[in-house]
Amino acid sequence: MPSPGLSVSCEFNTAPVTVGSKAGRAHSCNSEMIAASFRDCEAWRAEGLKLSTSSNEACKLYDALLTQYVKWRNDETLGGFEGCISAIQAADPNFVMGHVISTGLELVGTTSSTRLNERLASAVRRTVELANSQDISPRERLHVKAMELFSHGNFPKACDVWEDILVDHPTDMLALKFAHDAYFYMGAQTPMRDSVARVLPHWKPHMPLSSYLKGLYSFGLLETRFYDQAEKVAMEGLTLTPDDAWSVHSVAHVYEMKAEVDKGLKFMEGREKDWQVSDVLASHNYWHWALYFIEKGQYEAALQIYDDQVFRRCKATGSMLDTVDASSMLCRLEMEGVCVKDRWQELLQVTQPHTDDHVTLFNDLHFLMVSLGAKESGTSQRLLEGLQELAKEPGDNQQHHLAETIGVPMCRAMMEYNRGNYSGAMELLYPLRYRMVDIGGSDAQRDLFNQLLIHAAMKSENKHHQKLGRCLLVERDAVRPNSPLTDRLMQRALALHV
Repeated sequence: MPSPGLSVSCEFNTAPVTVGSKAGRAHSCNSEMIAASFRDCEAWRAEGLKLSTSSNEACKLYDALLTQYVKWRNDETLGGFEGCISAIQAADPNFVMGHVISTGLELVGTTSSTRLNERLASAVRRTVELANSQDISPRERLHVKAMELFSHGNFPKACDVWEDILVDHPTDMLALKFAHDAYFYMGAQTPMRDSVARVLPHWKPHMPLSSYLKGLYSFGLLETRFYDQAEKVAMEGLTLTPDDAWSVHSVAHVYEMKAEVDKGLKFMEGREKDWQVSDVLASHNYWHWALYFIEKGQYEAALQIYDDQVFRRCKATGSMLDTVDASSMLCRLEMEGVCVKDRWQELLQVTQPHTDDHVTLFNDLHFLMVSLGAKESGTSQRLLEGLQELAKEPGDNQQHHLAETIGVPMCRAMMEYNRGNYSGAMELLYPLRYRMVDIGGSDAQRDLFNQLLIHAAMKSENKHHQKLGRCLLVERDAVRPNSPLTDRLMQRALALHV
């Protein structure tokens, strides 16, 4: 889960509003810290990554912002994301790569759509105009092109451009990270892995941020089911950088996918002090911790994490990663028979303003969970109809192209399930089971829909569906043996269909 964690308003000619967990707070940039720690114009040039600005301060601030992005952390000593974005603006208002990283971070945060947000659309146009009016390098021009493509929802073409950059500039961390995020949004698991594998030999230990490639590569490995290798690579990353929250996150995924629950609980608790400083990813790592408790049937412990960490942070940040995690947790708990009380209503206050966004199908499906859970039928219907309308003329938007064949049927399946029409939900969802990967996210995140399919099959009055449900459970047990959650579902299926 890449930078869906970021919630950031980045246009240069407006004051930035929110980044990570620093919503609404002003930050000043620590110029002494910046001067001492980060790369100036000459350092970037020496690495073959020339930045078209004469301002050393702007170059260092770009590095400071990139570093926080890679570390998933608002660094208070640097003024956080907000402080660095404001300071880049002051240092050189016409610095193209300053615009690329600032506006790009807002775009990959997926909290806002250029279709609806004129300020964001204007920031993209301004970046393009600046690039066209300046003599910048071919690499920088490609960065602008990729950001513009991404802003139109053309994730595949944006990735192609970032990969073009990496062929000639394999140590361009911004291109690597933006591509990693976009592959994630498309469920492009193998490209996400191979994108990092291709550049690994070019990164040397002395290079800034080099150790963080371990976490990036590990995540691609685990999403392509190389769990043992993924764990090994992530642990290598943690040996180099113990507070690398993304490597911690990769290991959490491995234990989740292998149902090694006690191992996962021990690992997350033992390293909590290291990973919780990465505030942009902390809520998501707490979400992984809570999944182990749900797996074990320890629902009160999971709810405590939801209340104390996941929802609290989601409400404070508006981060999309935090928001979908909160949505998913409540849905998983309800499927387990847990009463979540008024939590759906509270979460609706966060998700409802995003009903018309339609930035990614993955986000839409999570917003729908909340409106259904809160029994807000008008919002649910509006989301579905909005998606149906965009599917008619998707243009270059890859997500809208998928809306008709995947997004809309999945939304309708969830609505039928919510109405108690389990047979209808099954008919819609079952044919999509091997295509759900296209909505993006990770295997662990999408497992929610696998569980929903199993519940629909078990609750359906159709005998064939009930048999399919038992088949799905056998299949689940084969790839994740020793899963307490699967065992509970099997017992429930037997009890229902004796």
